[in-house]
Amino acid sequence: MNETKTPASVLPTRGEELARLLERPERHPKATGPVMLLFTVLLSAAGSIIGLQLITTLGITPNTALVGVLLTIAVSRIPLPFLKVFRSVHAQNLTQSGISAATYCAANSLLVPAGIPVLLGRPDLMPAMLGGAALGMLVDMGMLYWFFDSRLFPGSAAWPHGIAAAESIIAGDQGGKGARLLMAGGLVGILGSLAGIPVAALGTTFIANIPTVLMFGLGLLARAYSPAVLHLDLNKLYVPHGMMVGAGLVALGQALAMIFRKQHAAGRDPATRSDRVVRNALGIGFILYLAAAGVVAMAGGLVAQMPVGRLIGWVFFAAVSCIAAEFIVGFSAMHAGWFPSFATALIFLVLGMVLGFPPAAAALLVGFVASGGPAFADGGYDLKAGWYLRGWGKDPEFDLDGRQQQIISALVGMLTALAIVLVFHDQYFSRGLIPPIDRVFAATIRSGIDPSVARNLLAWTIPGAILQFGGGTKRQLGILFATGLLLTNAAAGWVILAGLAVRLGLQQKYGTAFATRLSVFGAGCIAGNALADFGGSIFTARFRGK
Repeated sequence: MNETKTPASVLPTRGEELARLLERPERHPKATGPVMLLFTVLLSAAGSIIGLQLITTLGITPNTALVGVLLTIAVSRIPLPFLKVFRSVHAQNLTQSGISAATYCAANSLLVPAGIPVLLGRPDLMPAMLGGAALGMLVDMGMLYWFFDSRLFPGSAAWPHGIAAAESIIAGDQGGKGARLLMAGGLVGILGSLAGIPVAALGTTFIANIPTVLMFGLGLLARAYSPAVLHLDLNKLYVPHGMMVGAGLVALGQALAMIFRKQHAAGRDPATRSDRVVRNALGIGFILYLAAAGVVAMAGGLVAQMPVGRLIGWVFFAAVSCIAAEFIVGFSAMHAGWFPSFATALIFLVLGMVLGFPPAAAALLVGFVASGGPAFADGGYDLKAGWYLRGWGKDPEFDLDGRQQQIISALVGMLTALAIVLVFHDQYFSRGLIPPIDRVFAATIRSGIDPSVARNLLAWTIPGAILQFGGGTKRQLGILFATGLLLTNAAAGWVILAGLAVRLGLQQKYGTAFATRLSVFGAGCIAGNALADFGGSIFTARFRGK
């Protein structure tokens, strides 16, 4: 696929600062260099095991990108000549991309789908499910590579966790005022985590688009307080699911309209991916998803269980669901730093059951859909970190070279994760260690769908669609409000409102120039919260294991 050159543009202040601060090497470090490849594999194996342990014991997957950064920086300080390569911020970005991809893919993209047929008493479906999940996550990563830094998923968007990783790498390399500001935010993040306060939400508020993050916060609060205020459980009424379906359909239509309509040159956003590249990628991705769904259907025995027409419908629905879920999860991660991958998979499971797919087909469907979103969202954070470190896209050729190396590093992590899961999944399942979300999927499949569910879904698609349409592609208001409704975190909602008040007050007093310093502090909050949560998760998992 051919690339377009980024037109001349005025970079944000932070981008100009980084271009001066970080020395651009003649060539970007290679992910396939012997030392780099070996270290990435070792980190990825460790990240995979961490992911498997935590998804089965706590039901969560930690962001190990910052752990990878810290370990790489520590290794780079060892006085051995062949370890000097890790002193490069771009090399640290590669290892961070590998361990992060391995952790999320081992836990969310592979073990979660594999556990569904086991809980349903159909272990014979597990090989087909695991193979389909592997194909799903690989296609998803390929589409991210083609989509990133396009008008659809711009590199200049928030991607809050990506900024946190990049600023942590810069602080380790350069120090100075930025490092002190980052460390101050990190201390707030750690203390907040110890106190049970989701300070990552505060950091996201200092980085993300204000209307978007406000809508996310309102969704969180609406979900939390509707039982007390309205005497309604929105989740049991499938209100979040219906709103996400409506918002997701409109978002998909908006995305297609964006990449298929012509744009005047004067209004063009700087990007290394043209609309033509994105259009081609969307077509290729859809074909790959169709092929992967066909493989899953044949390997899972659906050919013998379903009439030809319904089988074709299942394959088509699975492919469309994967792309829609990819957009929903990607937009949420890009704007708010949260991505409801499990909840999104549950939505398409419910829709599939409403369409009348039998239990085996429903199980394979939800696992296939669940396999891709985490790879897309987490990979987006990593590519944002690389884009940030390479000067905010000022040098398109260098940026694209680095992005290619990041994808290679992520693929190394993903393949390592696949090997770890293939070797160790029986040891988890035989001890009853299955991701908790799988019990939700299995219970939903067993219980079937009441006709009232379809009516509620249909009714709530309308407000979700209206909100998404009104906010437009820049804000994704419907997607973010529905994301908040799908999550249970009232504290994060209040933190977001408080953070917005602080942000608006500081900007009114000091002007928009203060925004750069605030975003660095916010990145520190996210980084500190993530590291504290990671350490706490490891401790809790070990305690439960005893």
